[in-house]
Amino acid sequence: MSEPLQQADIDREIAEYGEQTPTPTGHPARDYAPYRSTLLRHPKQPLIAVKDPEAVELSGPVFGATDVTPLDNDLTRQHLGEPLGERITVRGRVLDRSGRPVRGQLVEIWQANASGRYLHQRDDHPAPLDPNFTGVGRCLTGDDGGYVFTTIKPGAYPWRNHRNAWRPAHIHFSLFGSAFTQRLVTQMYFPGDPLFPYDPILQSVTDASARQRLVAEYVHDLSEPEFSLGYRWDIVLDGPAATWMEEGR
Repeated sequence: MSEPLQQADIDREIAEYGEQTPTPTGHPARDYAPYRSTLLRHPKQPLIAVKDPEAVELSGPVFGATDVTPLDNDLTRQHLGEPLGERITVRGRVLDRSGRPVRGQLVEIWQANASGRYLHQRDDHPAPLDPNFTGVGRCLTGDDGGYVFTTIKPGAYPWRNHRNAWRPAHIHFSLFGSAFTQRLVTQMYFPGDPLFPYDPILQSVTDASARQRLVAEYVHDLSEPEFSLGYRWDIVLDGPAATWMEEGR
């Protein structure tokens, strides 16, 4: 039986990839070795062309302005009691490459709770579930492209990629565009997290400036007195300053 991978093994592999020239798109290799499960699940067959893209929309999810309620973006008010943890407010704008706002964009988030636990049947690590926190929310961007979420700062959590593997605190974001086939998924991180250099998922983005664009900015003026700390995170959909998305650039 082989010895379990240690953090030092992952660190060495991350350093080897870091010495390589980043791809022009900034997208990680689909078989990025330090992130072990990519070796098992990355695409290995040619893409299948969709002959009628509009037909995909007939069976895909749909939404409209009437489906999103004013409380959907406040993850602290979805249950009878208040969730435990550090309350935060995340604000930002969804922009195109020219800095123009993208209006009416469905933005969804999902995250772990303050102890680093997801409300998911396969998340079984020994951290408490919070009965007053589900960890999902959504909103539509306004005329200025703006969005806002009130939530609880997620905790780091173990993910068994290797021995003592921990994911930095992060929030998943989904943007739908005008059709389900345009959906983009990314992650927002928090400034100053000491786990950044040890995380092969974040480090798979080998361009340092692209990694930095995934980190929110703490803005004290966005904090609400005696209520929540404020973060700003703008999402740029394309161009040289684009926010890195899991679908690539």
